[in-house]
Amino acid sequence: MTHATTEPTAATGPLTLGGLSVEGVNQCVHCGLCLASCPTFSELGTEMDSPRGRIFLIKSLAEGRMTMSDSVVSHLSLCLDCRACETVCPAGVPYGRLIEAAKAEVERVRPGSLARRIFRWLNFGLLLRHPALLRFFALKLRFYQTSGLQRLVRATGFARLLPGTLPAWEALLPRIPAGASRAPLPRLIPADGARRARVALLEGCVQSVVFGDHNRATARVLAKNGVEVVVPAGPGCCGALNAHGGDHAGAVEMAKTTIAAFERDDVDAIVVNTSGCGAHMKAYGHLLEHDAAWAERARRFAATVQDFAEFLAREPLRGPLRPVPITVTYHDPCHVVHGQKIRRQPRELLAQIPGLTVVDLPESDWCCGSAGIYNLTQPEMATRLLERKVAHVLATGAEAVVTANPGCILQIQQGLAARGRDVRVMHIVELLDRACGP
Repeated sequence: MTHATTEPTAATGPLTLGGLSVEGVNQCVHCGLCLASCPTFSELGTEMDSPRGRIFLIKSLAEGRMTMSDSVVSHLSLCLDCRACETVCPAGVPYGRLIEAAKAEVERVRPGSLARRIFRWLNFGLLLRHPALLRFFALKLRFYQTSGLQRLVRATGFARLLPGTLPAWEALLPRIPAGASRAPLPRLIPADGARRARVALLEGCVQSVVFGDHNRATARVLAKNGVEVVVPAGPGCCGALNAHGGDHAGAVEMAKTTIAAFERDDVDAIVVNTSGCGAHMKAYGHLLEHDAAWAERARRFAATVQDFAEFLAREPLRGPLRPVPITVTYHDPCHVVHGQKIRRQPRELLAQIPGLTVVDLPESDWCCGSAGIYNLTQPEMATRLLERKVAHVLATGAEAVVTANPGCILQIQQGLAARGRDVRVMHIVELLDRACGP
């Protein structure tokens, strides 16, 4: 059995796990209100796969009363970090911070095989930290997809023979668009008409090479609504995927790089169109609170971060708006609705589009199973949650699903395709771009 190496905790000192504070576990009153909102507990019905159970594990590890056994790792790793428990918690337990600290401890104590460590280094240590390398990899991936090689790999069943979770990775590979869609945005997009604000826009890492058209649409919609858009050069990944994957040191380094890149411009807000990035960047103040050189800079930065819908809904959309006569349903990304507490604003924006019919989605704020890289590391549970989500989507009869996160888009697209259903999955900015016109 592998033992967690935990520093002794002074009786009056803060509770830490691997040097990261988990003092928030003491806020939990074990009331159980979180149980009904936890996707993994709903599916499995086991106490240790609930937020309350995982809090018990984290506290026990921090106090040295438990070791980092296979069972403990399994229960902690099965957490989606969707933060639905935070929304219903009457005690205000900062569960997202706790589970990220726990996953960082898992990686520190139980890093896994050499192959797994190399694979994580290639992704977290290399590709996400170096935008040029990520773009180069995207180019090679596009060749794999357009040359017919991917079709051959899947038709022959070779993909299913890949080790570990690699078959899940291959199945979820996003379609890499043509070069024009991967091109960086101009560094300045002027506002149309009277300028109401000046903002900086995060291009992101995966977002910029897979969903670059969403970034272009975001800039157009903001400009149409009187917003001047600045696009800082060089920040790349904000570190959200690293934090969710247990790479705390990498998340800290990327946060500092992102802050430094955005500080160069005088703007009213930093606008983010990907939910996981927005929630993570809003937490920079906590992430760097013990770094004397960065704590205040991080707090100032985090206070300026706004989700795209959160920012745009502050004023009515500028018209005239073109009709978009389709029926859609809205899926709340976890890190918008639970991480950032944004529920009303996206629906208010959709309500302003002429001709658009929005039907309610049952369990709209229930995780689809994407959850950062969860669908790649925990494909079995991710598939169970995806099937639940897709069943609700199909029951609405909607022509399209609207959401605001690239991971959700890829996950739900795959689930609908597996059912053979032609239901489009769209970012909210795509609809707004159509309505705002050329």
